[in-house]
Amino acid sequence: MPKLSPSSGPHSEIQHSDKNRNVGPTWLENTAVITQLLENLCATDLAGQALVADKSFKDWANQTVRARSNRKTVYLIGNGASASMASHMSADLAKNAHVHTQVFTDMSLLTAVANDISFAEVFAEPLRRCINPEDMLVAISSSGNSPNVVRAVNVARDAGAFIVTLSAMDSGNSIRTMGDLNYWLPARTYGLAETSHAAILHYWMDLMALTTNT
Repeated sequence: MPKLSPSSGPHSEIQHSDKNRNVGPTWLENTAVITQLLENLCATDLAGQALVADKSFKDWANQTVRARSNRKTVYLIGNGASASMASHMSADLAKNAHVHTQVFTDMSLLTAVANDISFAEVFAEPLRRCINPEDMLVAISSSGNSPNVVRAVNVARDAGAFIVTLSAMDSGNSIRTMGDLNYWLPARTYGLAETSHAAILHYWMDLMALTTNT
């Protein structure tokens, strides 16, 4: 098993027994780090109070069921790999949990807003036109500091939507304290952050699939 640097926890570089090995971690070493990251998942509420992970996921699922029952919309946003996860979860929620979802992946809309207004507005601008009270916004950002994600969260807050954030890296990142539910992991690389976020989102999706009869 790999040894993790005691000064920085599971997000630190792996300390190998072979000091001369100038290669990356083995597969088992890498999976051990991911396991520790997920075990160290930090869930908090809007007030910054720590939540038990299982209870937070139950609350998230209940809020999603409520949105579905009230014919509300779950919006998912992110950049790069986080955008791919947003689209993936949007499709899975719609198909497997019968939730009405929306993502902003239309290239005409994205490029029009980015070119004519600002890339920082690519999510916030369309959200202003469509998000309603009791809708849900799931904001995914490895750094937690992407300006377009931060602006979208602010729009959702003003609209009275329920907000869930997923972030990593710096524990003091911008969106970590902006959601009604906030999930943060001490991952220091994008690969580890994205892998961990995918696990969180799939767990939520699996909980939602259990709420349907077909």
